[in-house]
Amino acid sequence: MAKNGKSGDGHRNGAVRDRSQVQNPKTDQWVKRDTETGRFIDVKKDGAPFKGVRKEK
Repeated sequence: MAKNGKSGDGHRNGAVRDRSQVQNPKTDQWVKRDTETGRFIDVKKDGAPFKGVRKEK
């Protein structure tokens, strides 16, 4: 059976909570948002989505 491992081993276990991502159609880049305040947090420059962050519909 697979296990998550121990905390502090250098990688994330599970999804990032209280954050979501949406793709900007003009720049074709993914933008990370805080779901509580709605503010934009970060932008990915390479065009790939953030890992472990849920996508908005």
